[in-house]
Amino acid sequence: MTPLASEARPAESRRLSPVAPVALIDSFLGMAALLNPEGRLVAVNRELAGLGVGDDEAEVAGRYFWECDWWAFDPNVQTRIRRAIELAASTGQAQYLRVVKRVHDCRFLNVEIKITPFDSPCGEGGWLIYSARDRTAQMAGEEALALSEQRFRLAVESFPDGLVMVDQKARMVLVNAGMETLFGYARDELLGADIECLIPDAQRQGHAAHFLRYMEHPSARAMANRRELNARRKDGTEFQVEIGLNPIPSDQGTMVLATIQDVTARYAARRATERALEEKTVLLHEIHHRVKNNLQVISSLLNLQSRGATGDVAAALAESQGRIKAMALIHQLLYERNDFSSVDIAEYLKRLCNLLSESHRSIRPRFQFVLEADDGVCVSLKRAVPCGLLVNELVTNALKHAFPEPRTGQVRVALAKGDAGFTITVADDGVGLPPEVLPGVTRSLGMQLIPLLTDQACGSWQLDRDNGTRFTIRIAPDEGRETA
Repeated sequence: MTPLASEARPAESRRLSPVAPVALIDSFLGMAALLNPEGRLVAVNRELAGLGVGDDEAEVAGRYFWECDWWAFDPNVQTRIRRAIELAASTGQAQYLRVVKRVHDCRFLNVEIKITPFDSPCGEGGWLIYSARDRTAQMAGEEALALSEQRFRLAVESFPDGLVMVDQKARMVLVNAGMETLFGYARDELLGADIECLIPDAQRQGHAAHFLRYMEHPSARAMANRRELNARRKDGTEFQVEIGLNPIPSDQGTMVLATIQDVTARYAARRATERALEEKTVLLHEIHHRVKNNLQVISSLLNLQSRGATGDVAAALAESQGRIKAMALIHQLLYERNDFSSVDIAEYLKRLCNLLSESHRSIRPRFQFVLEADDGVCVSLKRAVPCGLLVNELVTNALKHAFPEPRTGQVRVALAKGDAGFTITVADDGVGLPPEVLPGVTRSLGMQLIPLLTDQACGSWQLDRDNGTRFTIRIAPDEGRETA
C-alpha cells in the first residue's frame, strides 16, 4: 500500500483539487481528507496519507471514500460512513460518528470522525472535509479506568462491614451494601446526607468540632481510643460499633473512607468472658483461702497433739507442723496477691525464714538468719510447693544439727536468678554433715525428701561439706513462667 502525501506529488494534487481546500486540510493536525459532494476522495493531508489509502495513489483518487481500504474490512462501517457523508451533503450539517479504522500495518484504530460541509471562498462549490482523531490510547485508558473503577466498586460492595466515604463537609458520597444492611437506610437516602444522621443524640454533640480537627491533620487511625462507640439505625435503635478512618486524596479535596463494624456480639462475648473470668478468680480466691485455713487447722491439731507427746514423737509432730505451715504460706501468698498463676519466690522465702525463725525461738540466740534474694523470680504453684518444702527441710535440718551448744553461727538462704532458671542456696557455717549422711540414702525423712522434692521441682541438687554445709538447688525454667 503506497502512502499518499500532498507534498509527494504537488502538481497532481493541484490538478485533482482546488488549491484553497487542499491547503486547508494540510493545516489539520489530525487525519483529514477533502471529498466532493458525492463523497469521492479528492485529497488527503500528510497524517492520513501516512496511514495508507490503497495500492496505488492514482487508483484511489476519485474513489468513494467509504470504499477505501480503511473501511473495506467491515461493510457495516462502510454503510455508516456513507450515510454520514450523504447526510452532511444533503443537510449541510456536520456529522459525527465513532468507528474502527484499519491502517496499512493491519492495526486497528478507534477514531472519532467528523464530516463537515465546506463552501469554497473561491466560488468553486461545496466540498466535504473529513477529519478524524485517534482515540485508541484514550479509549484504552478509559477502559482501564472503568475496569479499575469496577474492581474498586466490587471490592467496596463485597466488603462484609459498612464502608462510607465522606467529603470535607461530612456528607456521604459513597456507601456500600453493608451500610444499607447495618443502618436500614436505602442507598439513595444515605448518599448526600450528613454523617451525623448515623450518630446517636448522646454522642452527636461536639462531633462537628471533632471532624474539623481531624480534617486539619487527617491520618489513618481508629476512632474512640478504646472508648465504646454507638451508632443509630433508621428505626432509632442503637448498636455498638468500631470505626476506622482513612484519608483519601481526591480532586475535590481530602475524603475520609470510614469502615464501620458492628461489634455488639463481640462486646457481649467479651463481657461474658470477663464475667466468667471474674467468677473463676473469685472461686480460686476462695479455694486458696480455704486450703490455707484447712492447713492451719491441721497445724493446730498437730500442735495440740504434740503437747502430750515427748521425745522423738514430739519432734516428728513439730517437723510435720513446719511442713504444713510452709505449704499454707504459699496459699496465703496466692490469696493476698490475687494472682493464682505464679508465686513470688523472693517474698515467699522472706516470710518462710521469718516463720522458721519464730518456730525455733528457743535456740534463736545460737544462730543468725541471712537472706539474699533477687526480685522478680516467679514460679507456678506446681513448683512452688516442692521448692518451699525443700527450703523448709534444709533450714530446719541446719537449725537442728549445725549448732550444738555452745556453738553459734549463721544460716544463709540465697535466691539467684539466671538465664537457666534460678538457684536456691541454703548454707550454714556449723559443724557440717557427717560423711555417712547422704540425701536419698540416709533413712531419715528429711534426707529422703530432698531428692524427691528436687525432682518434683524439675531441678538438681548439690551438697558441699566444706566449712559447714551448703546445699545448692538449681531449678530449670518453668516453661516460661519465671520472669526477671
